[in-house]
Formats: sequence, C-alpha cells, structure tokens
Amino acid sequence: MSENSQLLPAVSSFLSSPRQLLIDGEWVDAKDGKTFDTINPATEQVLATVAQASAVDADRAVVAARNAFEAGSPWSKMSPRDRSHLLWRIGDMIDDRIEEFAQLESLDNGKSLASARGDAGVAAELFRYFAGWATKMEGTTIPMSVPGREFHAYTRREALGVVAGIVPWNFPLTMAAFKVIPSITAGNTVVLKPAEQTPLTALYLGQLLLEAGVPAGVVNVLPGFGDAGAALVDHFDVDKVAFTGSTEVGKKIAAGASKNLKKVSLELGGKAPNIIFNDADLEAAIAGAALAGYFNEGQCCVNGSRLYVQRDVFDQVIEGVAAAAKAIKVGDGFDPSTTMGPLVSQEQHEKVMGYVAGAVKDGANIVAGSPERAAETGYFFSPTLITGVTEDMAVQTDEIFGPVITAIPFDTEDEVVAAANNTVYGLAAGVWSKDLGTAHRVGSKLRAGTVWLNTWHADDVTLPRGGFKQSGWGRELGSFGLDDYTELKTVIAELR
Repeated sequence: MSENSQLLPAVSSFLSSPRQLLIDGEWVDAKDGKTFDTINPATEQVLATVAQASAVDADRAVVAARNAFEAGSPWSKMSPRDRSHLLWRIGDMIDDRIEEFAQLESLDNGKSLASARGDAGVAAELFRYFAGWATKMEGTTIPMSVPGREFHAYTRREALGVVAGIVPWNFPLTMAAFKVIPSITAGNTVVLKPAEQTPLTALYLGQLLLEAGVPAGVVNVLPGFGDAGAALVDHFDVDKVAFTGSTEVGKKIAAGASKNLKKVSLELGGKAPNIIFNDADLEAAIAGAALAGYFNEGQCCVNGSRLYVQRDVFDQVIEGVAAAAKAIKVGDGFDPSTTMGPLVSQEQHEKVMGYVAGAVKDGANIVAGSPERAAETGYFFSPTLITGVTEDMAVQTDEIFGPVITAIPFDTEDEVVAAANNTVYGLAAGVWSKDLGTAHRVGSKLRAGTVWLNTWHADDVTLPRGGFKQSGWGRELGSFGLDDYTELKTVIAELR
C-alpha cells in the first residue's frame, strides 16, 4: 500500500494547499510572498509548500501578541479557571486527533508512526497537566510590622507578556507544546517559530487552537528560517525567548536577548555519558544502552551517546549492543515494522556520515553500522556502534545528533566519573549497577540535569528538565516550568 493511500482525509487536505502563517487569528501569506518546501526525509519528495516568515512578519506577529496580551483584551479578561478549562479541552482535542498529528510528524520528521503517536500523546497530557496549574499560581502573604505601624504585604505571580518560542526539529509537536503551554497557562501570549525542517505539526496545532477557542493573537505561528527567529530575539517588545536547540545557537540568542535584557530559557546540546558497572543487570543494561543511544534516530539531546563499560564486562556489553543495533529495522516511518526512520534532512545525514567517517580515519573501529548511507533514496543511516575511541576524538566530544554510540572501557569509579564529566555539556547521564549505593553515589557526582539509574528515557510531564554547564539555562515542565514564564510582584500596603 502506498504512503498516500494511508493518509487520513484531514491530513491529505492539510497537505494539498499551501500552508500560511498564523498571525492574529488569521492565516496569511508572508508579507514578501516568499515560500519554501518542506521535505519528506524518507522519500526526499516535497510534502507541502509553506509561507516563509521574514523579520517583517515577525514584527506583525509580535504586535498581534502584544495587543492580545494588553489589558482589556479577551485574553486578559479570561479567568484562570477559564484558562484551565481551555487547556484541558485542547488536550482532549489532540487526543481525538492523535493519528492526524502522528501522520504529519512522521511525514515531516521521518520518525515511525508509533513514535509520533507517543509524541502527540505527550503533548495532550502536557495541556491537561498544566490546566491544573492555571488556577494555582498563587503568591504568599507576608506578615510585616514595625513599632506603631502595621502593614499587609503579599506577593503575586503575573504573566510576563509576549513569549517567543523557538523550537527544534527532533520533536516538533512536543517541543512546541513545551513552549506554548506554560506560556498561555501563565497568561502570556506566544509567537511560535518552528524549525524550517518540520513546520507542519506546529501549523496543525495552531489550527486546532483556533478551533478550541483560543483568542486571536494569543498564539501566532511563524514557519521560516533563522532570520525570523533572530528578529524575534532582537524585538524589543518580546519579553522572553524560550529556545530548545544547539548550544551554538543558544549562545547567539543569549547575546541578542541582552539588548533589552529579556528573559531567556535555553535547553541546549548534550553528550550524555552512560556508565555500566560490572555488577549491573547486563541484559537490562544492554537493552538500555541501545535505547539510550538510538532512540528517535539518535536525534535527541538527552541520548546516551557516550558508553562507558567496566573492563571485565566490556566485550559482553559491546556484543549485546551491537546485536541490538543490527536488529533495528531502518525504514519508512509508515511501515509498521520500522523501528528507526530516516534522519531529518540531507544536511543532518551528511553531518552524521562525516563524523563516523572521521572516526574511522582517526583509527576507531565500527562494530555495528557503517559511515555510508543506508539506502539510495531517503536520509537513512544505520545504528552505529564505535569502539577504539579516545576522549579527544570529535566523535566523542561533539554532539552528533544521530544514531551513533561510542564505547570506552574503564577500570575504577573515580576514572569513569572524571571521564563522564569531561564535557562542556550537562544535560543527562546514566548509571547501571545492582548496588544502589554505587548507583546513587556515582549519580550524585555526575554534572547533569537528569540522571537515570538502571533505566533511560523514563520521564513524566511532572518532572523538570534542563541542563548544567553549556546545556542551558532554566528548567521546563513540572511546577518549576512556570517560574520562567512569570514575574513575581511584591505588594506592601500600610494599614491605617
């Protein structure tokens, strides 16, 4: 059966006409009329033509978001309880359309339909989780008095204003939800800039938000390239930038935001160490190491791409992970047997191939996989396991963002902790040991925002996520996820 014959009517309809920008509740063309094509990475064929936002369009969207935020607007008049009901309704609507979102994400990003369904389910759950917080962003009452005078003092949390959400291509819908949901939960308005490689689910989400009753201008969607994102960062009427992506771009955003000291939250790159001790449950650790490194085609900032294995079980673990890599079915995301789709783009494909070829040139050994493309058509790449790596090789130090694991043996705890922390990143890490004392002790020494013990990729929307060092600023999700989307105001009144 062909891919097109499997498409739901709503998805076919969505793809059949040029996709526009969402500004102030209306679908509009880019001011200069420019468009770009979004590509199916499995077939290298054009999926849809999309309006390409410019700096002028970014200004239009910010103006719309500012007007929607200001006092007297329908959004500013909406009570926290009504916002809560709206968020819950949106979550239910996404649940009703999970297959539509999944098909669009699989087509645009390349991941399997099963993975895309999971991402859509997370987005739905995020809306419902934050619906509960909309009515609970309370301040505190502070007793205050001096001799002969009494005061009533309290704090309150208030929305920031206009939030620019700039999101990556590896989890297009989930990352859009990460930015939109806490923003509107707190009463902010949003200009969402999806990655140019994967704009479709963000646009489909914008369509759903309008149907759900989100007022005009509260959420605006600007597909486009880096110039549109830079215009949002530079805009003096944007109060906060929330960004997920590379550390290199994150540094540029931090510099640009300093012009008017707008708030910034950043979830950036990672090169997570995954440590397996000789007393670990090796069957679980091997399966966990494969999941850690190859999840989402390796295109995940918290993936465990640096594998450290205690020397006396190194060969056994490597044999197991290599077998797991070879068992992964690489193919089109619409094929039910596929467990790994293509990489997102030609650029990413060439980047990953280059890193693996470079490792071979530097003397490393490929135990599973290949530096070559895995198919003549499509950006497919085989899950790869590399040994004979040294700590100074680029394949070991750089964030590759592909299904590539490097493996190095170790002897002592102190040795592996030092090696694990020898990175500019600090997003995630993992430890495998049956001795919980060892697992917790080593975990406490690892400089990372998330540390998994005897598991990997276990997660929940109630838990904060973010990084140490050059892996970012701030935290997303959980109750902590609202802190960066609000201002804290103190009010002091003398009682007379």
